[in-house]
Amino acid sequence: MPPVRRLAPAAVALALAATAGCFTGDPAPGAGRIRLALAFPPVAAMSPYSDDAGLLTRLGVGEPLVELDGDGAPRPLLATAWRRTGDTTWELTLREDVVFHDGTPMTAEHAAAALRHAAEAAPAPRALAGEELTVTATGEYTLRVETADPDPVLVQRLSSPELVVLAPAAYRADAGSPDPVGTGTGPYELRQVNGVSTAALDANPDHRDGPPAAPGLDVRFVPDAASRAGALRAGEADVIDSVPISQLPALTGRTVLEVPLPRTVNLYLNSGDGPFTDSGLRAAAAAAVDPEPIVEAIYEGRADAGQGLFGPASPWTADRPRPPARSADPTGPDGERITLATYSDRAELPEIASVVAGDLRAAGFAVEVVVREYSTMETDLLAGGFDAVIGNRSYLLDVGDPVGYLAADWSCDGSYNLAAFCDPEVDRRIAAAAEQESVADRERAALEIEAELLARDVAVPISHERALLGVAENVTGVAEDPTERTLITAETTRS
Repeated sequence: MPPVRRLAPAAVALALAATAGCFTGDPAPGAGRIRLALAFPPVAAMSPYSDDAGLLTRLGVGEPLVELDGDGAPRPLLATAWRRTGDTTWELTLREDVVFHDGTPMTAEHAAAALRHAAEAAPAPRALAGEELTVTATGEYTLRVETADPDPVLVQRLSSPELVVLAPAAYRADAGSPDPVGTGTGPYELRQVNGVSTAALDANPDHRDGPPAAPGLDVRFVPDAASRAGALRAGEADVIDSVPISQLPALTGRTVLEVPLPRTVNLYLNSGDGPFTDSGLRAAAAAAVDPEPIVEAIYEGRADAGQGLFGPASPWTADRPRPPARSADPTGPDGERITLATYSDRAELPEIASVVAGDLRAAGFAVEVVVREYSTMETDLLAGGFDAVIGNRSYLLDVGDPVGYLAADWSCDGSYNLAAFCDPEVDRRIAAAAEQESVADRERAALEIEAELLARDVAVPISHERALLGVAENVTGVAEDPTERTLITAETTRS
Protein backbone atom coordinates (compact mmCIF):
# COMPACT_ATOMS: atom_id res chain seq x y z
CA MET A 1 0.00 0.00 0.00
CA PRO A 2 1.48 3.41 -0.93
CA PRO A 3 2.07 5.78 1.97
CA VAL A 4 -0.47 8.51 2.59
CA ARG A 5 1.17 11.94 2.69
CA ARG A 6 0.06 14.43 5.32
CA LEU A 7 1.38 17.85 6.20
CA ALA A 8 3.31 18.00 9.42
CA PRO A 9 1.57 20.06 12.16
CA ALA A 10 3.96 23.00 11.67
CA ALA A 11 3.27 23.07 7.94
CA VAL A 12 -0.46 22.89 8.54
CA ALA A 13 -0.27 25.82 10.93
CA LEU A 14 1.68 27.86 8.37
CA ALA A 15 -0.88 27.07 5.66
CA LEU A 16 -3.75 28.04 7.94
CA ALA A 17 -2.12 31.32 8.84
CA ALA A 18 -1.83 32.12 5.16
CA THR A 19 -5.43 31.25 4.31
CA ALA A 20 -7.29 32.64 7.31
CA GLY A 21 -6.83 36.20 6.11
CA CYS A 22 -10.29 36.38 4.56
CA PHE A 23 -11.66 36.58 8.09
CA THR A 24 -9.17 39.15 9.34
CA GLY A 25 -10.64 42.58 10.02
CA ASP A 26 -14.19 41.37 10.62
CA PRO A 27 -15.95 43.46 13.23
CA ALA A 28 -16.17 41.97 16.71
CA PRO A 29 -19.27 39.81 17.00
CA GLY A 30 -22.20 40.84 19.11
CA ALA A 31 -22.24 39.36 22.57
CA GLY A 32 -23.10 35.70 22.33
CA ARG A 33 -23.70 35.60 18.56
CA ILE A 34 -22.40 32.37 17.04
CA ARG A 35 -20.06 32.63 14.06
CA LEU A 36 -20.08 29.77 11.58
CA ALA A 37 -17.83 28.95 8.65
CA LEU A 38 -19.63 26.44 6.42
CA ALA A 39 -18.19 24.56 3.47
CA PHE A 40 -20.98 24.70 0.90
CA PRO A 41 -22.33 28.10 -0.19
CA PRO A 42 -25.97 28.53 -1.15
CA VAL A 43 -26.71 28.05 -4.82
CA ALA A 44 -30.25 29.47 -4.84
CA ALA A 45 -30.50 32.07 -2.04
CA MET A 46 -31.30 29.25 0.41
CA SER A 47 -34.47 28.21 -1.37
CA PRO A 48 -35.88 24.93 -0.05
CA TYR A 49 -36.34 23.71 -3.63
CA SER A 50 -32.59 23.35 -4.12
CA ASP A 51 -29.51 21.85 -2.53
CA ASP A 52 -29.73 24.76 -0.06
CA ALA A 53 -32.68 23.15 1.71
CA GLY A 54 -30.53 21.55 4.40
CA LEU A 55 -29.20 24.97 5.43
CA LEU A 56 -32.71 26.00 6.51
CA THR A 57 -33.02 23.20 9.05
CA ARG A 58 -29.32 23.11 10.02
CA LEU A 59 -29.49 26.78 11.01
CA GLY A 60 -32.88 26.59 12.70
CA VAL A 61 -34.75 28.72 10.15
CA GLY A 62 -37.41 26.45 8.74
CA GLU A 63 -39.26 23.39 10.00
CA PRO A 64 -41.11 20.63 8.14
CA LEU A 65 -44.23 18.99 9.52
CA VAL A 66 -42.30 16.08 11.07
CA GLU A 67 -38.72 15.12 11.84
CA LEU A 68 -36.98 11.75 12.05
CA ASP A 69 -35.63 10.12 15.18
CA GLY A 70 -32.37 8.17 15.37
CA ASP A 71 -34.06 5.05 14.00
CA GLY A 72 -35.55 6.86 11.01
CA ALA A 73 -39.10 6.92 12.38
CA PRO A 74 -41.13 10.15 12.13
CA ARG A 75 -41.81 12.20 15.25
CA PRO A 76 -43.85 15.38 15.80
CA LEU A 77 -42.60 18.82 14.84
CA LEU A 78 -45.15 21.22 13.30
CA ALA A 79 -47.58 18.29 13.17
CA THR A 80 -48.47 16.65 16.46
CA ALA A 81 -50.17 13.49 15.17
CA TRP A 82 -51.01 11.60 11.97
CA ARG A 83 -52.86 8.51 10.90
CA ARG A 84 -53.45 6.62 7.69
CA THR A 85 -57.15 6.63 6.93
CA GLY A 86 -57.00 4.72 3.63
CA ASP A 87 -54.56 3.18 1.18
CA THR A 88 -53.79 6.61 -0.25
CA THR A 89 -55.02 9.01 2.43
CA TRP A 90 -53.42 10.46 5.55
CA GLU A 91 -54.72 12.91 8.13
CA LEU A 92 -52.43 15.17 10.17
CA THR A 93 -53.10 17.35 13.20
CA LEU A 94 -51.00 20.51 13.47
CA ARG A 95 -49.74 22.52 16.42
CA GLU A 96 -51.89 25.52 17.31
CA ASP A 97 -49.10 27.74 18.66
CA VAL A 98 -46.87 28.21 15.61
CA VAL A 99 -46.21 31.75 14.37
CA PHE A 100 -44.21 32.58 11.25
CA HIS A 101 -41.33 35.03 11.54
CA ASP A 102 -43.45 37.72 9.88
CA GLY A 103 -46.05 37.43 12.64
CA THR A 104 -48.61 35.34 10.76
CA PRO A 105 -50.12 32.50 12.85
CA MET A 106 -49.81 29.18 11.04
CA THR A 107 -52.98 27.31 10.10
CA ALA A 108 -53.63 24.11 8.18
CA GLU A 109 -54.42 26.15 5.08
CA HIS A 110 -50.95 27.66 5.17
CA ALA A 111 -49.39 24.20 5.48
CA ALA A 112 -51.59 22.86 2.68
CA ALA A 113 -50.63 25.74 0.40
CA ALA A 114 -46.93 25.16 1.12
CA LEU A 115 -47.18 21.46 0.21
CA ARG A 116 -49.22 22.18 -2.90
CA HIS A 117 -46.64 24.71 -4.02
CA ALA A 118 -43.85 22.15 -3.56
CA ALA A 119 -45.81 19.44 -5.38
CA GLU A 120 -46.39 21.77 -8.34
CA ALA A 121 -42.80 23.02 -8.54
CA ALA A 122 -40.74 22.21 -11.62
CA PRO A 123 -38.57 20.34 -11.05
CA ALA A 124 -40.27 18.84 -8.03
CA PRO A 125 -38.31 18.60 -4.77
CA ARG A 126 -36.52 15.24 -4.63
CA ALA A 127 -38.61 14.09 -1.65
CA LEU A 128 -41.70 14.31 -3.87
CA ALA A 129 -40.19 12.89 -7.05
CA GLY A 130 -42.83 10.74 -8.74
CA GLU A 131 -45.50 11.67 -6.19
CA GLU A 132 -48.90 13.16 -7.01
CA LEU A 133 -50.34 14.90 -3.95
CA THR A 134 -53.72 16.39 -3.20
CA VAL A 135 -53.52 18.44 0.00
CA THR A 136 -56.59 19.86 1.73
CA ALA A 137 -57.13 21.75 4.97
CA THR A 138 -60.03 19.97 6.65
CA GLY A 139 -60.11 22.26 9.68
CA GLU A 140 -58.15 25.13 11.17
CA TYR A 141 -55.44 22.73 12.34
CA THR A 142 -56.18 19.50 10.46
CA LEU A 143 -54.83 18.45 7.10
CA ARG A 144 -55.58 15.66 4.62
CA VAL A 145 -52.93 14.44 2.18
CA GLU A 146 -53.90 12.08 -0.63
CA THR A 147 -51.47 10.31 -2.96
CA ALA A 148 -52.19 8.85 -6.37
CA ASP A 149 -50.73 5.49 -5.30
CA PRO A 150 -50.26 3.91 -1.86
CA ASP A 151 -47.19 5.37 -0.14
CA PRO A 152 -46.33 3.87 3.26
CA VAL A 153 -43.53 6.43 3.81
CA LEU A 154 -45.54 9.55 3.01
CA VAL A 155 -45.02 10.90 6.54
CA GLN A 156 -41.26 10.31 6.31
CA ARG A 157 -41.29 12.30 3.06
CA LEU A 158 -42.81 15.22 4.94
CA SER A 159 -39.67 15.37 7.11
CA SER A 160 -37.54 16.58 4.20
CA PRO A 161 -35.93 20.03 4.56
CA GLU A 162 -37.27 20.68 1.05
CA LEU A 163 -40.75 20.68 2.56
CA VAL A 164 -40.35 23.27 5.31
CA VAL A 165 -43.54 25.25 5.82
CA LEU A 166 -43.04 28.96 5.19
CA ALA A 167 -45.33 31.97 5.59
CA PRO A 168 -47.68 32.83 2.69
CA ALA A 169 -45.46 35.81 1.81
CA ALA A 170 -42.67 33.39 0.83
CA TYR A 171 -44.64 32.03 -2.12
CA ARG A 172 -44.78 34.93 -4.55
CA ALA A 173 -46.73 34.26 -7.72
CA ASP A 174 -43.89 35.59 -9.86
CA ALA A 175 -41.20 33.38 -8.30
CA GLY A 176 -40.76 29.65 -8.73
CA SER A 177 -38.87 29.20 -5.46
CA PRO A 178 -40.13 30.40 -2.09
CA ASP A 179 -38.14 33.04 -0.20
CA PRO A 180 -37.16 31.95 3.33
CA VAL A 181 -36.01 35.42 4.45
CA GLY A 182 -38.30 36.41 7.32
CA THR A 183 -40.83 33.65 6.63
CA GLY A 184 -39.74 30.59 8.64
CA THR A 185 -40.98 29.12 11.92
CA GLY A 186 -37.74 28.06 13.62
CA PRO A 187 -35.80 29.50 16.57
CA TYR A 188 -33.74 31.72 14.21
CA GLU A 189 -35.03 34.18 11.63
CA LEU A 190 -33.09 34.50 8.40
CA ARG A 191 -32.56 38.23 7.89
CA GLN A 192 -30.15 38.40 4.99
CA VAL A 193 -28.41 36.20 2.40
CA ASN A 194 -25.50 37.87 0.64
CA GLY A 195 -24.96 35.77 -2.47
CA VAL A 196 -22.56 32.92 -1.84
CA SER A 197 -20.56 34.72 0.84
CA THR A 198 -22.52 35.36 4.06
CA ALA A 199 -25.87 35.12 5.80
CA ALA A 200 -27.21 36.73 8.98
CA LEU A 201 -29.84 35.32 11.35
CA ASP A 202 -31.40 36.76 14.50
CA ALA A 203 -33.02 34.95 17.40
CA ASN A 204 -36.78 34.56 17.12
CA PRO A 205 -38.08 35.96 20.44
CA ASP A 206 -41.60 34.71 19.72
CA HIS A 207 -40.75 31.08 19.09
CA ARG A 208 -43.31 28.76 20.65
CA ASP A 209 -40.67 27.21 22.94
CA GLY A 210 -39.19 30.57 23.90
CA PRO A 211 -36.24 32.48 22.44
CA PRO A 212 -33.10 30.47 21.64
CA ALA A 213 -30.00 30.69 23.81
CA ALA A 214 -27.91 32.70 21.30
CA PRO A 215 -29.00 36.15 20.07
CA GLY A 216 -28.09 35.37 16.49
CA LEU A 217 -25.89 33.62 13.94
CA ASP A 218 -23.34 35.09 11.55
CA VAL A 219 -22.53 32.68 8.73
CA ARG A 220 -19.69 32.73 6.23
CA PHE A 221 -19.54 30.23 3.39
CA VAL A 222 -15.92 29.17 2.99
CA PRO A 223 -15.30 26.34 0.49
CA ASP A 224 -11.56 26.28 1.26
CA ALA A 225 -11.02 23.81 4.09
CA ALA A 226 -7.79 25.37 5.31
CA SER A 227 -9.49 28.75 5.61
CA ARG A 228 -12.30 27.27 7.70
CA ALA A 229 -9.87 25.53 10.02
CA GLY A 230 -7.74 28.68 10.20
CA ALA A 231 -10.75 30.78 11.21
CA LEU A 232 -11.57 28.40 14.05
CA ARG A 233 -7.97 28.26 15.16
CA ALA A 234 -7.67 32.07 15.13
CA GLY A 235 -10.88 32.54 17.14
CA GLU A 236 -12.69 34.10 14.17
CA ALA A 237 -15.25 31.31 13.86
CA ASP A 238 -17.01 29.33 16.58
CA VAL A 239 -18.28 26.37 14.53
CA ILE A 240 -17.00 24.91 11.26
CA ASP A 241 -18.13 21.90 9.30
CA SER A 242 -16.44 19.38 6.99
CA VAL A 243 -13.11 19.45 8.80
CA PRO A 244 -10.58 17.60 6.63
CA ILE A 245 -8.49 15.04 8.41
CA SER A 246 -5.32 16.78 7.25
CA GLN A 247 -6.30 19.87 9.27
CA LEU A 248 -6.90 18.10 12.58
CA PRO A 249 -3.35 18.52 13.94
CA ALA A 250 -3.82 22.29 13.88
CA LEU A 251 -7.05 22.27 15.91
CA THR A 252 -5.51 21.64 19.32
CA GLY A 253 -7.57 23.16 22.09
CA ARG A 254 -10.76 22.93 20.03
CA THR A 255 -13.45 20.30 20.19
CA VAL A 256 -13.80 18.07 17.14
CA LEU A 257 -17.14 16.27 17.08
CA GLU A 258 -17.23 13.01 15.13
CA VAL A 259 -20.70 12.05 13.96
CA PRO A 260 -21.26 8.74 12.12
CA LEU A 261 -23.10 9.37 8.86
CA PRO A 262 -25.46 7.17 6.84
CA ARG A 263 -22.96 7.46 4.01
CA THR A 264 -20.91 4.63 2.56
CA VAL A 265 -17.97 4.55 0.16
CA ASN A 266 -18.37 1.50 -2.06
CA LEU A 267 -16.39 -0.15 -4.81
CA TYR A 268 -19.09 -0.83 -7.41
CA LEU A 269 -18.40 -3.65 -9.90
CA ASN A 270 -20.19 -3.31 -13.23
CA SER A 271 -22.24 -6.49 -13.51
CA GLY A 272 -24.07 -5.34 -16.63
CA ASP A 273 -21.23 -5.03 -19.10
CA GLY A 274 -17.55 -5.89 -19.37
CA PRO A 275 -15.29 -8.20 -17.34
CA PHE A 276 -17.34 -8.08 -14.15
CA THR A 277 -20.34 -9.73 -15.74
CA ASP A 278 -18.29 -12.81 -14.75
CA SER A 279 -19.22 -13.58 -11.13
CA GLY A 280 -15.86 -15.30 -10.57
CA LEU A 281 -13.96 -12.14 -11.51
CA ARG A 282 -16.22 -10.08 -9.22
CA ALA A 283 -15.43 -12.51 -6.42
CA ALA A 284 -11.71 -12.17 -7.14
CA ALA A 285 -11.91 -8.37 -7.02
CA ALA A 286 -13.95 -8.38 -3.81
CA ALA A 287 -11.53 -10.80 -2.15
CA ALA A 288 -8.57 -8.60 -3.11
CA VAL A 289 -9.79 -5.44 -1.36
CA ASP A 290 -9.30 -5.07 2.41
CA PRO A 291 -11.17 -2.04 3.87
CA GLU A 292 -9.41 -2.05 7.26
CA PRO A 293 -5.98 -0.72 6.17
CA ILE A 294 -7.66 1.77 3.84
CA VAL A 295 -9.61 3.30 6.71
CA GLU A 296 -6.60 3.31 9.00
CA ALA A 297 -4.27 4.98 6.49
CA ILE A 298 -6.52 7.36 4.57
CA TYR A 299 -9.05 8.27 7.26
CA GLU A 300 -6.52 7.87 10.09
CA GLY A 301 -9.13 5.85 11.95
CA ARG A 302 -11.80 8.58 11.73
CA ALA A 303 -14.23 6.43 9.76
CA ASP A 304 -15.54 2.89 10.11
CA ALA A 305 -14.41 0.04 7.88
CA GLY A 306 -17.14 -1.12 5.53
CA GLN A 307 -19.58 -3.53 7.13
CA GLY A 308 -22.26 -3.47 4.45
CA LEU A 309 -24.18 -1.08 2.25
CA PHE A 310 -25.66 0.29 5.48
CA GLY A 311 -23.42 1.50 8.29
CA PRO A 312 -23.19 1.99 12.06
CA ALA A 313 -24.86 5.43 11.90
CA SER A 314 -28.10 3.43 11.70
CA PRO A 315 -28.79 1.49 14.92
CA TRP A 316 -30.97 -1.02 13.08
CA THR A 317 -27.91 -2.46 11.31
CA ALA A 318 -27.10 -4.24 14.58
CA ASP A 319 -29.74 -6.80 13.50
CA ARG A 320 -27.92 -7.57 10.24
CA PRO A 321 -28.45 -11.23 9.30
CA ARG A 322 -25.51 -13.54 8.79
CA PRO A 323 -24.42 -13.05 5.17
CA PRO A 324 -24.95 -16.00 2.85
CA ALA A 325 -21.97 -17.71 1.27
CA ARG A 326 -20.35 -15.98 -1.69
CA SER A 327 -22.33 -16.94 -4.77
CA ALA A 328 -19.21 -17.72 -6.84
CA ASP A 329 -15.64 -18.75 -6.19
CA PRO A 330 -12.88 -16.32 -7.23
CA THR A 331 -11.49 -16.78 -10.74
CA GLY A 332 -7.90 -15.92 -11.62
CA PRO A 333 -7.86 -12.54 -13.43
CA ASP A 334 -4.82 -13.45 -15.58
CA GLY A 335 -4.14 -9.83 -16.51
CA GLU A 336 -7.77 -8.90 -17.22
CA ARG A 337 -7.89 -5.19 -18.12
CA ILE A 338 -10.32 -3.01 -16.18
CA THR A 339 -11.01 0.71 -15.76
CA LEU A 340 -11.46 1.97 -12.20
CA ALA A 341 -13.10 5.41 -11.95
CA THR A 342 -13.73 7.90 -9.17
CA TYR A 343 -14.22 11.65 -8.78
CA SER A 344 -11.93 14.26 -7.30
CA ASP A 345 -14.60 16.36 -5.56
CA ARG A 346 -14.10 14.37 -2.36
CA ALA A 347 -10.43 14.37 -1.43
CA GLU A 348 -10.33 10.86 0.02
CA LEU A 349 -11.77 9.08 -3.05
CA PRO A 350 -8.72 9.38 -5.35
CA GLU A 351 -6.54 8.15 -2.47
CA ILE A 352 -8.84 5.18 -1.97
CA ALA A 353 -8.78 4.50 -5.72
CA SER A 354 -4.98 4.42 -5.66
CA VAL A 355 -4.93 1.85 -2.87
CA VAL A 356 -7.71 -0.28 -4.39
CA ALA A 357 -5.97 -0.24 -7.77
CA GLY A 358 -2.84 -1.57 -6.06
CA ASP A 359 -4.83 -4.35 -4.40
CA LEU A 360 -6.44 -5.33 -7.72
CA ARG A 361 -3.11 -5.31 -9.56
CA ALA A 362 -1.63 -7.54 -6.87
CA ALA A 363 -4.53 -9.95 -7.49
CA GLY A 364 -3.73 -10.10 -11.21
CA PHE A 365 -5.85 -7.37 -12.82
CA ALA A 366 -4.42 -4.73 -15.17
CA VAL A 367 -5.97 -1.51 -13.88
CA GLU A 368 -6.38 1.89 -15.50
CA VAL A 369 -7.47 4.57 -13.00
CA VAL A 370 -9.67 7.46 -14.19
CA VAL A 371 -10.14 10.48 -11.89
CA ARG A 372 -12.17 13.53 -12.93
CA GLU A 373 -14.54 16.04 -11.38
CA TYR A 374 -17.95 14.51 -10.78
CA SER A 375 -19.78 16.93 -13.06
CA THR A 376 -17.67 15.81 -16.03
CA MET A 377 -18.19 12.09 -15.50
CA GLU A 378 -21.72 11.68 -14.13
CA THR A 379 -23.15 10.73 -17.53
CA ASP A 380 -20.53 8.01 -17.99
CA LEU A 381 -20.99 6.77 -14.42
CA LEU A 382 -24.74 6.37 -14.83
CA ALA A 383 -24.35 4.78 -18.26
CA GLY A 384 -22.06 2.03 -16.95
CA GLY A 385 -19.05 3.45 -18.79
CA PHE A 386 -16.49 2.01 -16.35
CA ASP A 387 -15.76 -1.49 -15.12
CA ALA A 388 -15.49 -0.40 -11.49
CA VAL A 389 -16.37 2.80 -9.65
CA ILE A 390 -15.49 4.08 -6.21
CA GLY A 391 -18.34 6.30 -5.09
CA ASN A 392 -19.67 7.99 -1.97
CA ARG A 393 -23.41 7.62 -1.39
CA SER A 394 -25.96 8.40 1.30
CA TYR A 395 -28.25 5.43 1.79
CA LEU A 396 -31.04 7.40 3.44
CA LEU A 397 -31.31 9.97 0.65
CA ASP A 398 -34.07 12.56 1.02
CA VAL A 399 -36.68 10.47 2.80
CA GLY A 400 -34.67 8.57 5.40
CA ASP A 401 -35.82 5.24 3.94
CA PRO A 402 -33.32 2.47 3.03
CA VAL A 403 -35.82 0.81 0.68
CA GLY A 404 -35.93 3.96 -1.44
CA TYR A 405 -32.13 3.81 -1.66
CA LEU A 406 -32.27 0.17 -2.81
CA ALA A 407 -34.82 1.08 -5.50
CA ALA A 408 -32.66 3.95 -6.77
CA ASP A 409 -29.31 2.16 -6.68
CA TRP A 410 -30.01 -1.57 -7.08
CA SER A 411 -33.12 -2.05 -9.20
CA CYS A 412 -33.21 -2.58 -12.95
CA ASP A 413 -34.75 0.88 -13.49
CA GLY A 414 -32.82 2.56 -10.69
CA SER A 415 -31.79 6.15 -11.35
CA TYR A 416 -28.35 5.78 -9.69
CA ASN A 417 -27.31 2.22 -10.43
CA LEU A 418 -23.51 2.53 -10.59
CA ALA A 419 -23.07 -1.25 -10.66
CA ALA A 420 -25.47 -1.61 -13.63
CA PHE A 421 -27.10 -4.37 -11.57
CA CYS A 422 -30.37 -5.90 -12.73
CA ASP A 423 -32.19 -8.93 -11.38
CA PRO A 424 -36.00 -9.18 -11.63
CA GLU A 425 -36.11 -11.26 -8.44
CA VAL A 426 -34.29 -8.55 -6.48
CA ASP A 427 -36.65 -6.00 -8.02
CA ARG A 428 -39.58 -8.07 -6.75
CA ARG A 429 -38.10 -8.13 -3.24
CA ILE A 430 -37.50 -4.36 -3.28
CA ALA A 431 -41.08 -3.78 -4.41
CA ALA A 432 -42.38 -6.03 -1.62
CA ALA A 433 -40.28 -4.16 0.94
CA ALA A 434 -41.64 -0.84 -0.35
CA GLU A 435 -45.16 -1.96 0.55
CA GLN A 436 -44.30 -2.48 4.23
CA GLU A 437 -45.79 0.17 6.53
CA SER A 438 -43.66 -0.58 9.57
CA VAL A 439 -40.29 1.19 9.66
CA ALA A 440 -38.78 -1.86 11.39
CA ASP A 441 -40.14 -4.20 8.71
CA ARG A 442 -38.72 -2.03 5.94
CA GLU A 443 -35.32 -1.96 7.62
CA ARG A 444 -35.31 -5.72 8.14
CA ALA A 445 -36.18 -6.30 4.48
CA ALA A 446 -33.43 -3.88 3.42
CA LEU A 447 -30.84 -5.82 5.39
CA GLU A 448 -31.93 -9.09 3.78
CA ILE A 449 -31.62 -7.59 0.30
CA GLU A 450 -28.24 -6.12 1.25
CA ALA A 451 -27.00 -9.61 2.18
CA GLU A 452 -28.01 -10.93 -1.24
CA LEU A 453 -26.21 -8.10 -3.07
CA LEU A 454 -23.02 -8.53 -1.08
CA ALA A 455 -23.01 -12.30 -1.62
CA ARG A 456 -23.04 -11.61 -5.35
CA ASP A 457 -20.04 -9.24 -5.08
CA VAL A 458 -21.65 -6.39 -6.99
CA ALA A 459 -20.31 -3.95 -4.39
CA VAL A 460 -17.50 -3.93 -1.86
CA PRO A 461 -18.18 -1.58 1.09
CA ILE A 462 -14.99 0.36 1.84
CA SER A 463 -15.88 2.83 4.60
CA HIS A 464 -18.70 4.42 6.55
CA GLU A 465 -17.90 8.09 6.94
CA ARG A 466 -18.20 10.47 9.86
CA ALA A 467 -18.94 14.18 9.85
CA LEU A 468 -16.16 16.15 11.53
CA LEU A 469 -17.28 19.40 13.15
CA GLY A 470 -14.88 21.88 14.72
CA VAL A 471 -16.28 23.72 17.75
CA ALA A 472 -14.71 26.44 19.92
CA GLU A 473 -14.32 25.52 23.59
CA ASN A 474 -16.79 28.19 24.72
CA VAL A 475 -19.60 26.87 22.50
CA THR A 476 -22.01 24.17 23.67
CA GLY A 477 -25.13 22.53 22.32
CA VAL A 478 -24.04 21.92 18.71
CA ALA A 479 -26.19 19.10 17.33
CA GLU A 480 -24.54 15.77 16.52
CA ASP A 481 -27.05 14.72 13.89
CA PRO A 482 -26.22 11.76 11.62
CA THR A 483 -28.80 12.96 9.07
CA GLU A 484 -27.02 16.36 8.88
CA ARG A 485 -30.38 18.10 9.06
CA THR A 486 -29.63 19.90 12.33
CA LEU A 487 -26.54 21.80 13.42
CA ILE A 488 -27.54 24.85 15.48
CA THR A 489 -30.44 24.39 17.88
CA ALA A 490 -32.29 26.56 20.38
CA GLU A 491 -29.88 25.27 23.05
CA THR A 492 -26.66 26.12 21.20
CA THR A 493 -24.84 28.87 23.10
CA ARG A 494 -21.57 30.81 23.10
CA SER A 495 -20.25 32.08 26.38
